[in-house]
Amino acid sequence: MASSFIYNCGPSRRTVMRIGTYQLKNNLIVAPMAGVTDRPFRMLCKRMGAGMAVSEMVASNSLLYGSEKTKRRANHEGEADPISVQIVGADAKMLAQAAKYNVDRGAQIIDINMGCPAKKICNVMAGSALLQNEPLVAQLLEAVVGAVNVPVTLKIRTGWDKHNRNAIRIARIAEASGIQALAIHGRTRACAYTGDAEYDTIAAVKASVSIPIIANGDITTPEKARYVLEYTGADAVMIGRAAQGRPWLFREIEYFLKTGTHLPAPESGEIHRVLLGHVQELYDFYGEHNGLRVARKHISWYTKGLTGSAQFRHHMNQLESAAGQLAAVDDFFAQQAQRGTQMQYSERLAA
Repeated sequence: MASSFIYNCGPSRRTVMRIGTYQLKNNLIVAPMAGVTDRPFRMLCKRMGAGMAVSEMVASNSLLYGSEKTKRRANHEGEADPISVQIVGADAKMLAQAAKYNVDRGAQIIDINMGCPAKKICNVMAGSALLQNEPLVAQLLEAVVGAVNVPVTLKIRTGWDKHNRNAIRIARIAEASGIQALAIHGRTRACAYTGDAEYDTIAAVKASVSIPIIANGDITTPEKARYVLEYTGADAVMIGRAAQGRPWLFREIEYFLKTGTHLPAPESGEIHRVLLGHVQELYDFYGEHNGLRVARKHISWYTKGLTGSAQFRHHMNQLESAAGQLAAVDDFFAQQAQRGTQMQYSERLAA
């Protein structure tokens, strides 16, 4: 567990983050999240200041290549470079094939998932379950690195459980296998998303290898991002759940790291505009029927903490047309404007 800390006031040391031949515009990365980091969300976060966004994971099972879901996940049209695609699996041959499949469809960086704690992934010995088998980890990493001519990255957890933390050994295996950057979620598989992130472990990994290290876990504010970078020595931070409904978090962190001061919190009018644009992109990407269902969770995240949001979300989740959904959003934000509401992070985080 990380030690207690006191924030200082000044700007942070600016870090140039490279992954292979790609230099990112900053060291802020969107974490891969199943069902969340689709193309519309990745593009939005990049517009809002993220230096890179990793796709939701694509299964290595070749039988899935023809599915609509897999085709959508391999769709990077209009997305700013670099395009990073995460793959998951436990068979070296299939994982290598999945890497080549995605590179052929525009992936510029391949990321391998060895951090997912979900039972359905771990039950087939993929995701974070692989941390229990270090020889297999080496075999999988070497197969993928040898199969493609683009940088390959890896995402892991600190270990299988608190009694089996092996992140340092995995990091050394990754470096020896040709992995170009390593992202570490600072929890074990057994911890899932509970407890505090283990920044001490991330710092120990950073001190043990020379490849870039990306710190992930509990990074929810600009101050926390700066603290994690300084405490762990990591080259970049990766942000996931905190960006749900708050894509502007990336511009706020970038500004804070540069200046040591805060941007104003977004007003409800800007939140409304960003939300409408995001929802429309979801309709265009998925089609109206599926798009409005995907949009429900995003609308809930955007409106969390605003006055009357619980009642609004209940009503919005019953709507079955895009027109009705958009009208409900407009009505809700019109009510916010009448109240003169300005979004404050303290209110949202307390909600």
